[in-house]
Amino acid sequence: MNIIILSGGSGKRLWPLSNDVRSKQFIKLFKDDKGNYESMVQRVYRQITTVDPHARVTIATSKTQVSAIHNQLGDSVSICVEPMRRDTFPAIVLAAAYLKDELGVGLNEVVAVCPVDPYVDNSYYEGVLKLEGLVKSGAANLTLMGIEPTYPSEKYGYIIPTSSDSVSPVKEFKEKPDRDIAEEYLKVGALWNAGVFAFNLGYPLERAHSMIDFTDYRDLYQKYAELTKISFDYAVVEKEPSIQVMRYSGKWKDVGTWNMMSEVMADVTKGAVTLDETCENTNVVNELDIPILVMGAKDMVISASSDGILISDKERSGYMKPYAEKIATDVRYAEKSWGSYNVIDASPSSLTARVVLNPGHRMSYHSHEHRDEIWTVLEGTGTTVIDGMEQQVQPGDVVTMASRCKHTVIAKTKMILLETQIGAEISVKDKKKFELKGVIDPNNAPDEWSE
Repeated sequence: MNIIILSGGSGKRLWPLSNDVRSKQFIKLFKDDKGNYESMVQRVYRQITTVDPHARVTIATSKTQVSAIHNQLGDSVSICVEPMRRDTFPAIVLAAAYLKDELGVGLNEVVAVCPVDPYVDNSYYEGVLKLEGLVKSGAANLTLMGIEPTYPSEKYGYIIPTSSDSVSPVKEFKEKPDRDIAEEYLKVGALWNAGVFAFNLGYPLERAHSMIDFTDYRDLYQKYAELTKISFDYAVVEKEPSIQVMRYSGKWKDVGTWNMMSEVMADVTKGAVTLDETCENTNVVNELDIPILVMGAKDMVISASSDGILISDKERSGYMKPYAEKIATDVRYAEKSWGSYNVIDASPSSLTARVVLNPGHRMSYHSHEHRDEIWTVLEGTGTTVIDGMEQQVQPGDVVTMASRCKHTVIAKTKMILLETQIGAEISVKDKKKFELKGVIDPNNAPDEWSE
């Protein structure tokens, strides 16, 4: 089955761990079957491929997230890159065109679209696979999976089916209600709209061609900036007369806030954290190299990273977004296709970062116009390439690159570098990429940091 995972969002709901580059789906707070920490996108990808080893998964995402996806899922994962964010309708249409024109998927093949951020068990994706048979039956143009509510929520939209059957035609859709109205919806068997859609590939493309003038995937990609920002629900779902919904009654949690994340994260604490015996219902995540001691905290979430520190009542954490958006800071930590970086110190004329390169990976071959750089090798071995000249490096070596000097480093083993940037202008935009003979750059998307 073809599955599109929507992973284009970003934001500050899990600040300070999430930022404009590192979205919530890349934060490693869960654990896999072997007890290793994994992120939301890793968990979803693992669950889908466990339920259906032959599933063809494509991740629809923004440019800023490509490096993190490669870092966490490998270079071979199928990715459809949005040039910029345009909401779910343009994202789904672009992904559908990508499947048809770039991957050769037939117009009559079934495609399911799933969000990346629910916390579910494998039965959820077993349900997604069942949608394929429902689509092939031809009973409706569009098939949804709705979640049986566990309480009258004000946070979700509702699907009103015509009956209480496991699969039913859809009567109507309702926007997010207040609690009293939500209780009335539950009485008539309403379902939470989980954003799961299934259809023949030709369906969204046919609808798109009636609204957008484009020929194929590459043409649509070039015109993407001109597209109207609109959700798939508004553009398609709520206007479709031939639509059905399948009920899902298994485990399902939306982990969009710290309060919800604290209910499903693998451990009460992560990192160097000590809770005294009087703490109650308190979760702490510490990504800093210094310890955190918490005493007497009740119903709290505490999170610390190089981007900031959050101390919040759990219930209030769901209202933090507008406050976090007012905190204007440059991104200090991000995962890249080749590894990760963490800014240690920054000023207008200098920046120092701890850079980790995974074995066999490298930065792009590039130069800077307005700054010099110095690499100090702290751990591991590899090869630097500076203006075409190769040099083997090991712990203790110091490599200096003047401005306009082309350079990269290729890791033989895991490498840790201390990078110092010095210049009149320290900017992520001050970078020019070049081809490196005999080496294929796995990161096709522009980097959001200097390397």
